[in-house]
Amino acid sequence: MFDIVVSCLVITALMVYLNHRFVRLPTSIGVMAIALLLSLGLVVLKSWGFSALHAYETAFLHRIDFSEVVLKGMLSVLLFAAALEIDFDELRSHRWYIAALAVLGTIASTLLIGGILWRVMPWAGLQLSLAYCLIFGALISPTDPIAVADIIRSAGAPRSLTVVIGGESLFNDGIGVVLFSLLLGMVTGGHGPDLTQGALLLAREAGGGLVFGLLLGYLTYRLLRSIDNYHVEVLLTLSAVLGGYALARHLHVSGPLAMVVAGLVVGNRGRALGMSDVTRRHHDHFWELLDWMLNSVLFVLIGLEFAAVAFSPQVLLVSAGMIAVTLLARLLCAGLPVAVFSRFFGLPRGGWQVLTWGGLRGAISVALALSLPAGAPRDLILAMTYYIVVFSILVQGLSIGKVVRWFTTGEADARR
Repeated sequence: MFDIVVSCLVITALMVYLNHRFVRLPTSIGVMAIALLLSLGLVVLKSWGFSALHAYETAFLHRIDFSEVVLKGMLSVLLFAAALEIDFDELRSHRWYIAALAVLGTIASTLLIGGILWRVMPWAGLQLSLAYCLIFGALISPTDPIAVADIIRSAGAPRSLTVVIGGESLFNDGIGVVLFSLLLGMVTGGHGPDLTQGALLLAREAGGGLVFGLLLGYLTYRLLRSIDNYHVEVLLTLSAVLGGYALARHLHVSGPLAMVVAGLVVGNRGRALGMSDVTRRHHDHFWELLDWMLNSVLFVLIGLEFAAVAFSPQVLLVSAGMIAVTLLARLLCAGLPVAVFSRFFGLPRGGWQVLTWGGLRGAISVALALSLPAGAPRDLILAMTYYIVVFSILVQGLSIGKVVRWFTTGEADARR
């Protein structure tokens, strides 16, 4: 395990250096692109008869349980760190439509994507049951807060849009993970969907996660307020995240939602009322650095995972079609409500366009796909998920800044 951690850090450091020195893209996009090109190059070398390096990369990836690393390791830290930066007053002013987008939008997107996939699969000569199509819809529908936080922040979006996109991504991630778990449990348990039971389980896991996160955040705040020592207080927040996430799993409540709520409480109440200026400065620097490092490692791993993804013309064709479908679902389930009810949402002009194009998919979708039981459905879902994530980060991530400027700052009008 120690060798794997060291190897990941060394590879990430080299790719971060190459990006900073030569490529000069946003860190998340740059390191993933470099890792992806490296994996692609090794695949080409393998086709030419030089398979040793590709075999080494594949063996290295097999030693890393990507799903375990993301869902039970990095996710808690990254969600908490992202929530620390959200202003609760701004979030509260947009709470109703963030909640609607996160809950109703995610459920509607899951059904829409899953239903369309089930209908189009036979046209490509591929087979996937309706249950697995809905599972794919659940894992690909949520926007990834890890990808969104880093990329949207650098795009220059208006503050209100940043809050809505960031807040929605934090909460719809938790809803998506719960939906995925429920659907997968039905498939592996061998019984069909029970809407009443599913709704109760969703309410228990999601609601339990919110309540647990609130209690965890408040307890952490009380502990922070009782002392003034930045060494101890930083350690308290880190242990609250890691220990709280593990406890949430044992309590069968949503760990992602718990970390989001705990991060909001600590980031707003804990930082303002429970920390001195010196502690707040050290605390913020620690979490900012930890967030940046883990993000970099994570996106490098996404790029390297290309070696583990199946490739065929049929899968590539279906994946290209599902890229269009996921964008359509994002437009109908998130962009359209904002466009129709723009007066109630109170977002600046161009809000629905930015919200649609800024719905980035990332590591969490790949991790959920990798957690599926081994077999043909898993391989197909993993391939489609990976290609959508790569498109999302490289194409949408690189162009979101232009979309923001075009639709929110009047460049489109200026060119007319």
